[in-house]
Amino acid sequence: MALIHRVPWYALLAIVLAGASAANSAVTTPTTAGAPPAPATATTEERTVVPSPVFRVAGKGTFTLDGDDSVDARDDAAPVAEYLVNWLRPMTGLSLPLSGRGNIVLVVEPGHPPGGYDLRVTSTGIWIAANDGAGLFAGVQTLRQLLPPKTDATSHYSVAATTISDYPRFAYRGAMLDVARHFFPVSVVKRYIDDIALLKMNVLHLHLADDQGWRIAINGWPRLTQVGGAGEVGSARGGFYTQSQFKEIVAYAASRYITIVPEIDMPGHTNAALASYAELNCDGIARTPYHGTSVGFSSLCVDKPITWTFVTDVIDQLAALTPGPWLHVGGDESTATSLNDYLRFVRRVGQIVAATGKTMIGWHDIGRNSNLPEGTIGEYWDFTTPRPGSATFSRTLVKRGGQLIMAPANVAYLDQKYSLSETLGTQWAQAPLTIQEAYGWDPAKVIKNVGDDQILGVEAPLWSETFSTRADLEYLAFPRIAAIAEVGWMPQDARHFKDFAVRLASFGVYLDSLGINYKRTPGVPWQKASP
Repeated sequence: MALIHRVPWYALLAIVLAGASAANSAVTTPTTAGAPPAPATATTEERTVVPSPVFRVAGKGTFTLDGDDSVDARDDAAPVAEYLVNWLRPMTGLSLPLSGRGNIVLVVEPGHPPGGYDLRVTSTGIWIAANDGAGLFAGVQTLRQLLPPKTDATSHYSVAATTISDYPRFAYRGAMLDVARHFFPVSVVKRYIDDIALLKMNVLHLHLADDQGWRIAINGWPRLTQVGGAGEVGSARGGFYTQSQFKEIVAYAASRYITIVPEIDMPGHTNAALASYAELNCDGIARTPYHGTSVGFSSLCVDKPITWTFVTDVIDQLAALTPGPWLHVGGDESTATSLNDYLRFVRRVGQIVAATGKTMIGWHDIGRNSNLPEGTIGEYWDFTTPRPGSATFSRTLVKRGGQLIMAPANVAYLDQKYSLSETLGTQWAQAPLTIQEAYGWDPAKVIKNVGDDQILGVEAPLWSETFSTRADLEYLAFPRIAAIAEVGWMPQDARHFKDFAVRLASFGVYLDSLGINYKRTPGVPWQKASP
């Protein structure tokens, strides 16, 4: 995946259209694949979008859905069209047949913004086009926010005329969900996939194993789930995903053009495995299952052959279950592993991952080892002002041809408290984390000499030490995850918090309509909730 940073023809087109709109003169743009012409005059009926499109021009009038409308989508566009109508039909009560002709046109073809889409709405139709299904799906998410969030028998389902050309700043725009500290069933994971899809996020990183729980079945190692998956933080019963269930999650994510990145954290954060199999411990004694929240006390035994049989089996099976290009091996907070053992472990794990054809991701700590496979990805989790070592380890990975995923804990960790007076959340990473702080950082300004070209993308991790319900998950995530989504999508110089806050207030109406629990954070002009 390449970073997008140029200004192509469609950007220049949008600028021209913007000037025409300011002059209140009609302009007809070039069309392809049945795109309707777009007269560009101002309107006050636009709906806001999060993340904001890169280029947008208001049109004249509105398009109103009615019983005569149908959807024209073929070949690679068909799955996205099916997603769209499956969302629209229950909202509108309209049949919206999928046919070879229609006034709502979705098309996959070359010539559109890399990673993005073109969207045009006139009084007579809707046209969305992209280079691939992922871009087209992003365009549909914008359309969802342009349309009303809900309707009734007496209202019209309309969208204001507009022309949009849009593309992401970074290729990787991820969320991370920790299912190890507290386990979440398939239904909750699917719900979170839908939640982040609305924000054009395209990666879900699942933290599948830690000291408190092992959450994925591995053939030949049944005690990992029988023992390691039995508990979680506190006294509640844990759980795990069968391989069939994990495939179900992967397939569901793929239908939303989201890539699943599985993580097995090692050699530390491994007490659940060490409690399951005594032979993985250097002393041959099984550890006691752990249900607390401390870190840094566990380690696989690097010198035992059984350890490498175990690690290879886990990595090979996860690689077979995961069609995406990445496997995450953790590597953070391994203070119970000697430095020499840690360096040897990380190097050998890199070779095992490379043998599967995947690219290894690890927390930036793995950059202690300068002899990892070229292209290894580091996930930066330290603060926006790096502490000693963090920037050095990260730059080491970049020098080896890798890129960084930026997830600075003090601005991107969604488990941080909104305010210190709240009980939900943690506070170790310079909490509280306000919506202003989640929005007000630049990934390219965190580590010296690491700019856009060295950054694969951004991620919003959500660690589950303090919550176990979907409602609490959503409360900690929203609205701050919307800020991270916009950090990953929009050009840096186009982002302004005051503008974002206004759009976020409107976006809150969608969150209400979807039943998503969220924090009405200070500094945002939230609309009054419906009775």
